[in-house]
Order: sequence, then structure tokens, then C-alpha cells
Amino acid sequence: MIVYEYPFNERIRTLLRLEDLYQKFTFFLQQEHPLQHHVALSTIFDMLEVAGRADLKSDLLQELERQKQTLLGFRTNPNVQPERLDAVLSEVDQISSALVAAQGKTGQNVRDNEWLMSIRGRTIIPGGACEFDLPSYYAWQHRPAQQRFDDIAAWFAPLAPLFGAINLVLRLLRESGRSHAMIAQAGSYQQMLQGKVYQMLRLSLDESLGAIPEISANKYMLWVRFTSQDGDMKPKPSEADVPFELTLCNF
Repeated sequence: MIVYEYPFNERIRTLLRLEDLYQKFTFFLQQEHPLQHHVALSTIFDMLEVAGRADLKSDLLQELERQKQTLLGFRTNPNVQPERLDAVLSEVDQISSALVAAQGKTGQNVRDNEWLMSIRGRTIIPGGACEFDLPSYYAWQHRPAQQRFDDIAAWFAPLAPLFGAINLVLRLLRESGRSHAMIAQAGSYQQMLQGKVYQMLRLSLDESLGAIPEISANKYMLWVRFTSQDGDMKPKPSEADVPFELTLCNF
């Protein structure tokens, strides 16, 4: 199954983009080749661009507190497992505390590092990080893989609490929805939302169908149009019925 996610607002769109960057960062950081570590470092710069909103940290703290109060309301529910609820509440408290303890503006440690900023300035230029442009960076890339790993991990460390909060908020959001089996007649599906506010849509479908969803939605209506790709990768409308699973998520 392939899962496609569609954000209903700019805040969730930003969190999904940062989550995607974090996944790329962790993958390339675990590799050993200098070029792979170059991608990991460049991804930190991309994170700073996306996370440039001054209120992102406060937004996350407010959302975590709201989720905590909602979860506390489940204590009297006999259908809720107390141990599992306590584990989630403990995780919320730990991540909130770590985020509160993170001082200064997001990524300020990177911005204060003149050497890193010189690399960031050159990576904006296509091919701008060559050895004749940045000889000191070229020399650093020839250091042992473990040393490069340790350096990048240390530069990222102040950002870790932010991404811990992002991962938890998105996980709670995804777990809030319930999946329903749907069929797109002749490759098209519409659903009236009647003004109900959702944060995210999740769409799952069998990979073997070769169908690709194009999603548009607002608080009134959801529309999914499925396409397929031919040899030159140009999308064409699907005329077959497409079964899929739909999950609407909301805090």
C-alpha cells in the first residue's frame, strides 16, 4: 500500500515538510561517503529555511499542551488502557520539557557558525561547493566518516527537541483518524465535508493499481482524481474504478 497525505492548512504543510527533511537527514547521516554527508549537512540548511517561522516552537508547545489536556480527559473512560495512556502522557511531558529547555531561535547555533554559513552561502549556487570554492570544507570531507558523523550530529543536536515535538504531533494526528474503504467511480471521488474542519487527509491504495491521486480539498468539499502514467511519465486520467482507503484526521 502507498500512503498519500494531504494537509488542509499551512501549519500541517510546514510540519510535513520538516518531517520529510528530517527523514532524509537521518538517512544520509547514517551513511559514510563524504557526498552523502554533504547532503545531510545541506538538509540542515533546508530545515532552517522551512523552520524560519518564529512561532513554530510556541505553536508546537500549545498543541502538545492541548493534546495533554485531551488525553487527561480519557482517564475516566473504561475503554482506555491506563498503562498506554500514561505512556503517551509521559512522552508528551518529556518532549514538551525538552522543547521548553531549547534556548534561542531555532538553529541559531548554525547561524552563529561562520564556517557553516560560508558553506550554506555556496550551496545555494549550483556547483558552488567545489573544492576550489571551499578548500576547508573539502578538507573536512576527507576526515574519517565517524568524525564527520559526530560533527553533523553536534550541529543538529539543538534542533532535535523541535523535531521530537513535530514527530509526536504528527503521530497523534495520524492516529486520530479512522480509515474507510472507498471506490472512485471512473477514477473520480467527491465527498462533501459540510464545513467540518480537518487537519490532514490520508489516502492508501494498492501499489499494483498504478493509480496516482490528485487531491484538492477545503472545509466544504474533498475531491480526488486518479491518474496513471504512460511511458513518457505524462499523467493521464484514469477511467477505471479505483478502490482506496480514506482517513480524515483532526486533533
